[in-house]
Amino acid sequence: MSNSRFAVATHVLTSLALVAEDDPAARLTSEALAASINTSPVVIRRIIGRLRAAGLVVAQTGRGGGAALARPASKISLLDVHRAVDEPVLFALNPNQPNPQCAVSCRMKDVLGPAFAAAERAARAQLARVRLSSLVAALRAPRA
Repeated sequence: MSNSRFAVATHVLTSLALVAEDDPAARLTSEALAASINTSPVVIRRIIGRLRAAGLVVAQTGRGGGAALARPASKISLLDVHRAVDEPVLFALNPNQPNPQCAVSCRMKDVLGPAFAAAERAARAQLARVRLSSLVAALRAPRA
């Protein structure tokens, strides 16, 4: 099962960062963001709610409202974004009790757990290194 909240939230924040470079007072509406992402404004409002709760965006409802970054793009990592919108664990083990009559089931957490833990550490470290500002710079650069 795939979850795209992280990708959508990163798209939202990157869009906000791009417009902020051109006009620091600019705000984007959920409708404008939804059109860019090709999704529903309701989905965007839910994502913005999570981003606001995490202190990554400020949002104003009503006429003249919209969302903007709460801090500079250089101060927002992809790990910040992930923490704001997704589950706390990237690689989850099966939460069900093992079947005591199955040798695989009884040991799967023991053998898979270390691999998942190492992958989790590596993924979090990489997400922490990537700043929203680097995504903006990559978007501004000419295509190769």
